[in-house]
Amino acid sequence: MSDKNSVIVIGAGAAGMSAAVELAEAGFAVSILEARERIGGRMFTQRDPAIDAPIELGAEFIHGKPQETWKLLQAHNVPITEVDGDSWCVTENGLTSCDFFSDVDKILEKMSEHDPDESFLYFLERCFSSDGHDTKLEEAKRRAIRYVSGFNAADPGLVGTQWLVKEMRAEEQIEGERAFHAGNGYADLVAIFRERMAKNRVSIETETVVERVKWKAGAAEIFAPSPRGAVTLAAARVLVTVPLGVLQADAGNIGALEFVPGLPAQKREAMRKLEMGKVIRVVLRFRHRFWDDIRPTKSKDLSSMSFLLSDDEWFPTWWTTVPRKLPLLTGWAPFEAGERLSGKSCDFVTEKSLETLHHLLGVSKEDLEGEFEAAYFHDWQSDPFSRGAYSYGKIGANAAQEELARPLEGTLFFAGEATDLTGNNGTVHGAIASGQRAAKEIVQSFTSRRK
Repeated sequence: MSDKNSVIVIGAGAAGMSAAVELAEAGFAVSILEARERIGGRMFTQRDPAIDAPIELGAEFIHGKPQETWKLLQAHNVPITEVDGDSWCVTENGLTSCDFFSDVDKILEKMSEHDPDESFLYFLERCFSSDGHDTKLEEAKRRAIRYVSGFNAADPGLVGTQWLVKEMRAEEQIEGERAFHAGNGYADLVAIFRERMAKNRVSIETETVVERVKWKAGAAEIFAPSPRGAVTLAAARVLVTVPLGVLQADAGNIGALEFVPGLPAQKREAMRKLEMGKVIRVVLRFRHRFWDDIRPTKSKDLSSMSFLLSDDEWFPTWWTTVPRKLPLLTGWAPFEAGERLSGKSCDFVTEKSLETLHHLLGVSKEDLEGEFEAAYFHDWQSDPFSRGAYSYGKIGANAAQEELARPLEGTLFFAGEATDLTGNNGTVHGAIASGQRAAKEIVQSFTSRRK
């Protein structure tokens, strides 16, 4: 097909791949330019050779039953298992079964889309002030803050209640309180997209870092260096699917995009109302599942532990691979913990994670070091092609996703989890949905031009 019917997609994450497939199947010539040496974006699955198991360094859980992911996986007979098991909390009294979830839910359910937008911290102080005398309420508030900052990787002093409510309503529609794993992790989904792109002759150029997008109504030029030399490509339409953090980066920084002419003020303002969450995660492999032998009570051990929750300053959240019995533990360091660990070496992060497990589980450092075999780690904050984990909305962000997603002159289009309009920001299924939405907009723009 000629350049007049061509589309360039910037970014080979979930949004870019889903849009490319839709467009190619509709008959358009599609090229993807990806800065990394691999496709998948923030879906980044490695394989541990010792136990033949997937190691997720990016997205891991399928939250609920979103059709965007479930349809693809089920159509390719990918096994899906639900996360079960017990949640344990570390308190001043030691390891106990977590019993705070209903109290946290009561706090979250108090937020309303009919109230003025405010930060989550301000909402807590306005609606649940107790002057510290109600210890149960104070504990529930503290747990609610941990949930918001942990699940959303968000600063509770910045994240807006209106955005949180929209997210909660979206989760209710898909049973979002449940969590699932694909058989080989998100590598299964990437493989499905790879197969469909190959079938439809989507061109993929990796290690191609787009630096400048020069555009006008009906035409665009892309300038990008690559190991094969600098390239200049022309297309009738360009779909930008890079993460919010990359869009927000100043031109001239590694991975940042320069638009000529620049993006309009409304779109830049929309970007300022959104924020990239911060998270550091580490996956540790041990010789044995040593926690199986830890018995917090006479009647129960940790062999069925799914999550371990605490107030630790480094890694407050941990999870296992249940129902699979693998010797893996994943440590999750969101918000301030993630900020402290960002930019540190894998050895430093591993050391802090083992120290945390020593304190939380009461296992000696010597025993932990004897059991420890390998660590897997990726710093998304320091990654110039992501610049954060995933997006959330600040106060006043109600229409920010819509503005960020809005096409320009029927030529520049935008997708990615930060542009999702359904309340599923920060998720793989939200990214896929945004890619599908943008593909429809592009098809419609060609149709309108022909008329």
